[in-house]
Amino acid sequence: MKPIVQCVPNFSEGRDLDKVEAIVKPLKDQEGFTLVSYEPDKDYNRTVVTLLGDPEAMIKPLLAFMKRARDLIDMNKQSGEHPRMGAIDVVPFIPIQGIDMETCVKHAHTLGENVADTLEIPIFMYGEASVKKGRKRLPNIRKGEFEGMNDKIKEDQWHPDYGKPSIHPKAGATAIGARLPLIAYNIDLDTDDIEIAKKIARAIRGSSGGFKHVQAGPVYLEERKHVQVTMNILNYKQNPIYRINEVVALEAKRYGKKITGSEIVGLIPKDTIVRSIKYYAAIEDFDVSEDNMEKLSTLAKQYLHFRDFDLKKIIEANIE
Repeated sequence: MKPIVQCVPNFSEGRDLDKVEAIVKPLKDQEGFTLVSYEPDKDYNRTVVTLLGDPEAMIKPLLAFMKRARDLIDMNKQSGEHPRMGAIDVVPFIPIQGIDMETCVKHAHTLGENVADTLEIPIFMYGEASVKKGRKRLPNIRKGEFEGMNDKIKEDQWHPDYGKPSIHPKAGATAIGARLPLIAYNIDLDTDDIEIAKKIARAIRGSSGGFKHVQAGPVYLEERKHVQVTMNILNYKQNPIYRINEVVALEAKRYGKKITGSEIVGLIPKDTIVRSIKYYAAIEDFDVSEDNMEKLSTLAKQYLHFRDFDLKKIIEANIE
């Protein structure tokens, strides 16, 4: 079985589409892995890239990609709704098939050392690749964002894992790591009141007493003129999407608001959809075929309100 990882680089540009294309170009038409998607977002001013394939084949193209991001993005001028500390903000390696977490960690460290040496960008290792206390969680590392990182990185406890204890003057700092699949899931509400999104995010996130493996926050989307509850589901098996969807709907109802749609950023494991659709199937008494991914995609749009969603958003569909 060939080793397959999912690598999901996030870079801090989502508005200038010419820049986005130039940055992503080194990842296109490569041997050993596939550029599945890249999703720029103007409100977040961020692009999420998804790669699938052999991690060894990704290293050199990722270096070229990160060099372009370093050269084309000036973090001193960048702003957006998403927290960020660098032009290339985060690069996680995620085991999918025929590879273990330990090997993903090794590839993450190989990339981190190369980036620091060749591009002069300080690197923090996070997730399962973390080697220092307090660096497993990405929000801990990113706290203060680009504007605060210049001072933070000089503190003894925040020296980078690779590179000098000073940020790149334009590109800031980058986190590289290894982790299990997470679900980047955002729910749209029919209101422009950010306070409602704040209250709902507080109700569902683990740090304030909600779902243990959910990180959540509020965002106002200027392009769409409504708010979103944006979240990362760190363990989709313990926190299935249907459960979060239903709780957000209930919380919104108390303010007289409704869910108008939702989005998945990047890819999603088939099992995530199956687990949630089975919930609605039990309620409405219909059968679910786990092997028919086209039908699963349709049901996800119907019951989970996914917009801009199709078969190619399912990891297994891209592998097959």
